[in-house]
Amino acid sequence: MGKKKSGARQGPQLSDKVYEAELFRLQSELVKVQLWARATGARIVVIFEGRDAAGKGGTIKRITQYLSPRVARIAALPTPTERERGEWYYQRYIAHLPAAGEMVLFDRSWYNRAGVERVMGFCTPQEYTRFMRQTPIFEQMLIDDGILLRKYWFSVSDAEQLRRFRSRLHDPARQWKLSPMDLESINRWEDYSRAKDEMLVHTDVPASPWFIVESDVKKNARLNMMAHLLSTIPYTDVPHEKVVLPDRPPPSSGYVRPPRELTTTVPDHVAMLLGDPERNI
Repeated sequence: MGKKKSGARQGPQLSDKVYEAELFRLQSELVKVQLWARATGARIVVIFEGRDAAGKGGTIKRITQYLSPRVARIAALPTPTERERGEWYYQRYIAHLPAAGEMVLFDRSWYNRAGVERVMGFCTPQEYTRFMRQTPIFEQMLIDDGILLRKYWFSVSDAEQLRRFRSRLHDPARQWKLSPMDLESINRWEDYSRAKDEMLVHTDVPASPWFIVESDVKKNARLNMMAHLLSTIPYTDVPHEKVVLPDRPPPSSGYVRPPRELTTTVPDHVAMLLGDPERNI
């Protein structure tokens, strides 16, 4: 372990039709998980870790696409403030843990200390050692309190990571994803590999194991991760009343809509695209 990987691990390719159908099926099951969590008061924490450009964000986006943001929240914490640096290390993460009936997806988590902080020297050796000792205990406390904790590591090869970095470089919609820290990860590939290996030694324990997601093929990674997550949650169908839309009542007498000219309407941008600037909504 820890050796530099020499190429992208391309798996079999699904057709777009098969991918979209299975993705929607899994998303529909996640909606059932949401209803089950609300009905039972379950608390779910899912941790997404892995190298930069490994596909964590895209997977999180697909998981939450049809879920209520009041139930499924994404925790992507910024760099700690000066005050937060003086707190107990886990303290700012605890503030984002779910209440009854909620699911929280950590787009990176307290494992920052085992990865970027360790490699970049943002923590002391003593802080790092304490983290490795305390984390299994901390996670056991969460589990003992009833939280369903799942931890996923997205594994991407060096060749595929570099390809994704290059594609971001010239994509105006995704350039924001390419930070100086990302570029530094190229030079420190083996350092991050060693940090990951050591993290697994200390924190891949039976009570809260790590699940590795091979992510060189993004679509495969999404489906594999989502299917596995569903298989680990003891959810059931929750009975609910069938919704029946009522007939629209007849117009009441006396109501007259105010003239449109009295309101401010957004400009008709679509009309410009259609080449019809005179069109009115």
